[in-house]
Amino acid sequence: MKKKILLGFGGLLLSTVLAFGQETMSPAKPQSGPIVITGATIHVGNGKVINNGYVAFDKGKITAIGEGAAPASAGATVVDATGKQIYPGFICPITTLGLVEIEEGARGTVDDTETGELNPHVRSLIAFNTDSKVIPTVRSNGVLLAQPTPEGGTISGQSSVMMLDGWNWEDAAYKKDIGIHLTWPVARAARGRRGAGAQTPGQETPAERAQKQIDAIYNLFGQAQGYAAGGKPTVHNLRLDAMVGVFNGTKKVFINADGAKEIEQAVAFAKKFNLSAVIVGGKESYLVADLLKQNSIPVIIKETQTLPDKDEDDVYLPYKLPHLLQDAGVLYGLTGIGFWRQRNLPFEAGEAVGYGLTKEQALSMITINNAKILGIDKTTGTLEIGKDANLFVSNGDALDMLGLDVTNEYIQGRTIDLNNKHKQLYKKFSDKLGLPTKL
Repeated sequence: MKKKILLGFGGLLLSTVLAFGQETMSPAKPQSGPIVITGATIHVGNGKVINNGYVAFDKGKITAIGEGAAPASAGATVVDATGKQIYPGFICPITTLGLVEIEEGARGTVDDTETGELNPHVRSLIAFNTDSKVIPTVRSNGVLLAQPTPEGGTISGQSSVMMLDGWNWEDAAYKKDIGIHLTWPVARAARGRRGAGAQTPGQETPAERAQKQIDAIYNLFGQAQGYAAGGKPTVHNLRLDAMVGVFNGTKKVFINADGAKEIEQAVAFAKKFNLSAVIVGGKESYLVADLLKQNSIPVIIKETQTLPDKDEDDVYLPYKLPHLLQDAGVLYGLTGIGFWRQRNLPFEAGEAVGYGLTKEQALSMITINNAKILGIDKTTGTLEIGKDANLFVSNGDALDMLGLDVTNEYIQGRTIDLNNKHKQLYKKFSDKLGLPTKL
């Protein structure tokens, strides 16, 4: 009898713990009826601004947008956004969001890297964790789409564009397997490493090591090109199967390269195999901007809120880089670092406004520019009739840390829950101290 009582008490305690530990945010339900947002300043995303405007959407698609009074729509839910701002959802490329939960944490919370150097067949898509507690904190700042990207090795794998809302990765997938990621070898020793300048006799030099890696890249792509040209194979090779898309134009090749020399080598490589290439990082891309423009190769810049790599560089170079590429006519986008820091993406973009970009150009950098680079600009990136209703409403300037205050958010017309773990903790301890809360 005593054992039964203890078991019963234990079960009750466990159920209580589970009840209080349950997730309080559920994925949004499909849009059930037309929604019209009125009275706001609308930032279309392509440089155009509509004052006192309206945007209407139904079944996940934008049906009307304009200035003044919204046309009548039977049964529509009307959201009064007078004095507020409407923006297209921000798009975050090249991130480990959804692949990493606790940085440097338990192994089960990190799933962004595979063993081996050449892994074009690895797919980040199936590792994407829709239950991540980090995702809602990023989503609450207007980031609605992301490109979870594998890391590690020379060729790290394939990425997809994901919606930051869904029950599972199948639900969240926006565009699957859009590209393959590789890191271009650097033919120099790591800076600041003790003894980096010394060379032991017989030891492989950084240049020799880099050339071996470059040869391996060329060799693999050469094999894959022949494999793709051979039609339907009788025996399948997973690595080469994954690369067929880069030769028929359905997949891009995202090449991590910062130095001007490495970018030039990457462009020559892309031209040899007729690849649709994207430079990722591109810290010295402004030095070879003409080459990038001539070959229609865009750049995804990695953060602005950082210091330059070289002591002799302008200390403000990272802030100025978007403007330098804008003036050079190179298509450029922006990402942040890692996963949780992507919630700062709009502020990274806003930083460039003080160094040459207009506010609308900075907005385009993380909306339509990123959409073009990822190949999703036909359906998102701007607020236009026929595109997906991926948008949000903010009380203030979304590129300003003090101004961003998201009040309404929609992904394909679905009304997104803006709650997150940070807000829950803020409320919990504000309640404890008897402080007023504003969530």
